[in-house]
Amino acid sequence: MDAPRRPRVGHIQFLNCLPIYWGLMRSGALLDVELAKDTPDRLNAALVRGDLDIGPISVVEYLRHIDELLLLPDLAVGSDGPVLSVNLVATRPVEALDGARVALGSTSRTGVLLARMLLAERYGVAPEYLVCPPDLTEMLLEADAAVLIGDVALRAHYEAPRRGLLVTDLGQAWREWTGLPMVFAVWAVRREFARTHPGVVKDVHEAFLRSRDLCRAELDEVAAAAARWEPFDAATLASYFRVLDFSLGPRQLAGLREFARRAAASGATPPPPPAFPHLA
Repeated sequence: MDAPRRPRVGHIQFLNCLPIYWGLMRSGALLDVELAKDTPDRLNAALVRGDLDIGPISVVEYLRHIDELLLLPDLAVGSDGPVLSVNLVATRPVEALDGARVALGSTSRTGVLLARMLLAERYGVAPEYLVCPPDLTEMLLEADAAVLIGDVALRAHYEAPRRGLLVTDLGQAWREWTGLPMVFAVWAVRREFARTHPGVVKDVHEAFLRSRDLCRAELDEVAAAAARWEPFDAATLASYFRVLDFSLGPRQLAGLREFARRAAASGATPPPPPAFPHLA
């Protein structure tokens, strides 16, 4: 029988996850969970440590800890083309970055690995990498290009060209390279928690799906509300939310498998299993 305690659930403090949580706020479902808001890298670590029961996790960290986790079906953050908020911002064309310095933002495992794979395998360049806090101005004082994710990357998408900088959308670059969607993060539950609290996990998963679907139906309203406290106008946010893909169907799973295959070939993650273990 399920214990009465509230599940500990992670929430990425980026705009790209707002649509998943919008309906939870509207319905009051957030009262049923203990919500932990943080950056992707810290939420990754918390879920792996067992300090969270359910939450978003970068695809790279999911692949590294797949034996401890179960996927929540049909729930992810990705794109099937441009993503707008996972970018390489450079002072020179990508093809001219061989031997150049590339600063990697410190808040993303998957975006960083995607950038490294694209630079090496698609563009054929071998930069020198350094890890920096995700501040574009500071990064470009140290390097010729910067890999950014999240809200700072979304700002760079619009502002960097006005500064004479070149922006490569890494979601679009992946789509052009493979023909598949890119999945940046999935939602997962710790296996032991799913075994001992199946009803709680089912309720949380269904609440997430209802929230996502409500946001899709009221996307302009969500964007208008978010614009009241974010440095983007409602039209920009609505456009951003529309390019994001929050599903994890067969096509997205094919993209996830292709990324897992390439990541394993690079030595960044273990070989993926024949099927991704998911919540029954």
